[in-house]
Amino acid sequence: MLHKVKPNGQVGRSVHRLESQEKVTGRAEYTHNIRLPGMLHAKIVRSTLAHGRITGIDTSAAAELPGVHAVYTSEDVRKLIPHPYFGPAFHDQPILAIDKVRYVGEAVAVVLARDPHIADEAAQMVMVDYEELPAVYDEVEAAASTVYVHDELRPAGTFPDLKHLAGVRNTNVALDYKLVRGDVEAAFASADHVFEHAFTTQQVMHTPFEPMISIGEPTGSGLTIHTASQSPSFVRIEVARLLGWPENRIRVKTGHLGGGFGAKLYIKLEALAAALALMTQCPVRVALSMEEQFYTISKHATTFRIKSGVTKDGRVVARRCDVWWNGGAYADIGPRVTQKSGFTAAGPYDIDNVYLESAAVYTNRPPAGALRGFGIPQLVWAYESHTDLIARALDLDPVEIRRKNILRNGRPQATGTVLKDAAIEEVLERTAARMNWSAPFDRGTGPVRRGRGIAIGFKASVAPTTSVAMVNVSADGSCTLYSSTVDMGQGSDTAMAQIVAEVLNIPTEQIRVVRPDTDVTPYDMATLGSRSTFHMGNAVRLAADDAKMKLAALAREVGEPEQSNLPISGLFKKKYGMQAGNVIGVGSYIPTYSSPDHDTGLSENVTPFWMTGASGVELEVDTETGHVRILRMINVADLGTPLNPEIVDTQLSGAAIMQLGFTMSEKMEFDAGQVTNASLADYKIPSFHDIPLRIENEAVQAEQQSGPFGAKGVGESATFGLSPAIANAIEDAVGIRITSLPITPEAVYRALRTAARSPLEDA
Repeated sequence: MLHKVKPNGQVGRSVHRLESQEKVTGRAEYTHNIRLPGMLHAKIVRSTLAHGRITGIDTSAAAELPGVHAVYTSEDVRKLIPHPYFGPAFHDQPILAIDKVRYVGEAVAVVLARDPHIADEAAQMVMVDYEELPAVYDEVEAAASTVYVHDELRPAGTFPDLKHLAGVRNTNVALDYKLVRGDVEAAFASADHVFEHAFTTQQVMHTPFEPMISIGEPTGSGLTIHTASQSPSFVRIEVARLLGWPENRIRVKTGHLGGGFGAKLYIKLEALAAALALMTQCPVRVALSMEEQFYTISKHATTFRIKSGVTKDGRVVARRCDVWWNGGAYADIGPRVTQKSGFTAAGPYDIDNVYLESAAVYTNRPPAGALRGFGIPQLVWAYESHTDLIARALDLDPVEIRRKNILRNGRPQATGTVLKDAAIEEVLERTAARMNWSAPFDRGTGPVRRGRGIAIGFKASVAPTTSVAMVNVSADGSCTLYSSTVDMGQGSDTAMAQIVAEVLNIPTEQIRVVRPDTDVTPYDMATLGSRSTFHMGNAVRLAADDAKMKLAALAREVGEPEQSNLPISGLFKKKYGMQAGNVIGVGSYIPTYSSPDHDTGLSENVTPFWMTGASGVELEVDTETGHVRILRMINVADLGTPLNPEIVDTQLSGAAIMQLGFTMSEKMEFDAGQVTNASLADYKIPSFHDIPLRIENEAVQAEQQSGPFGAKGVGESATFGLSPAIANAIEDAVGIRITSLPITPEAVYRALRTAARSPLEDA
């Protein structure tokens, strides 16, 4: 008997996002929309000092305000949780400040009320007395300072790649990753030229439009945490550890996220929400304002000194890199950012002699963690600006010097891991081709000059990590996917559904993806660093393969011949005589990984895959105002085989536009540790007016052989090279070099005036 042929070719389709109708009609579930009976609202009292010892907290006036339910400090929290410190790398952050504060904005006390406005009013009535302590703000100074942010460091020991972290005293360095390859000093001595430069990046904010929120809800069996989190599995583990409970008494649920970009990784508000809910035995909502997010997590400011030994014809034979990461008061995941990005600080080049040090440093600023690119954009900013400076000094074409040094598949990267399935050369060549690089370029003649620039970057994906997925095929043939990967706008739910659909030969639109719920969906380490497509994608494919094998066994059991195209629902009916039963496929994925050697930083297997991306920019510089106008922005990436070309295209545009803000305008301004522009009125992210009219995206032809259907991550690739491409284009246009981000009109105009030997006086 012949049956109707089913669709196939689900991978590679530009399927509309499965949740798109929910979102555009306002029906999508966000944690912010949750209202629970008897719910209390929490308002946090924050430190006004960057570094100080707490000598007294007076909560009496706040507690007496009508409508206030309770006011809590760390003394109250410690009655429930004796050691209330959390963090993915170090257990260094208290739920509420204990004895001292380490940055302006740190949570010191909390007020609870049924009415959030009353909680807000009462919070301003809490009086805190401090003994002010010396503070450190600069990452380089803090690394050598005798002013210590922490008296003692407590390694968390959670992740295998961070188990080497040491608990030490008398230092602000949380992690110092070192890589030694070849003999860099001898190579410098024999080089024809030695170039040395320094570059800095600024502290910036993630700016998800849905601010952070967590709700703790006591239940009969334990505690439910509703939270806008990128890592519900980690939240469950960490809250259970704090409470001394088994994991199965903690349930963590996430709705859709209105952006994350790393801000909602690991644990942020969840421990506070859990403690407050258990202390009050009421649901407690902890929701931040946009302003409060500036005090919660940010992106590392960095200082990067880079030195290269180069032959006459432009071959780089030696490179030394020293990178300091400003981690702020609490480590968060900064040590991993420092190490993983440190692998690639020498750039996507084939260099025999490399010495690099990458240090995560505590300061008295708001904590810093991962932000779209996991540290790579800060590094590419330096090494691709440096590459362009070398090319100009040697009178070499910027593309040609990159061709001469580029790292090709089959060659060992600086860590010793052999490059494989990384189309670095292809992204460079396609970007140059799209820019028609070898053709003459009109640079203009009036006050407005034109220039163009190019830059390439690459990244080692995070490892080791674990992802688990389940695929449930119901008796009617419909299919449900269970995973704890969080879709915060990147389209992962749709991409995962396409993998299942491809394996089981059913339409993607018929697959339901269950939102993360740790009582229902299996473990995933976290949604970060463009890992989901590869790591969870492999787990999902294995789960779908498992379900397919079980369906094949069911077909054999009911006597269906090989190659039968009987619908899945028909198999169940033949088995059970009615619509009944189901098949569950399970898959788990853990990539192989070899820890870097402690002394040399070398490893034969430092990453499961490499991400690569290139940017090309054409722009105008107004020499009378310093204003820069991007005329054309090109983003070319190697993401293996695209699972969904439309989602890939929007991911590339979104990443590039976000990085454009970090390049041209965004910067957290500080005065004695106080953020002075903590609002979207003063902190300028790109508006539609700032977005270039011409944005061109391309995925090069490539295949990640170990990826699901040849795919790998894409969410960060377009962030890598944009900043140096813009700086390189500005020098091409007007002959000035910017070495610090952001590249504001004032910075450009000052550099122009300095170049003209008429420098502006400091304001």
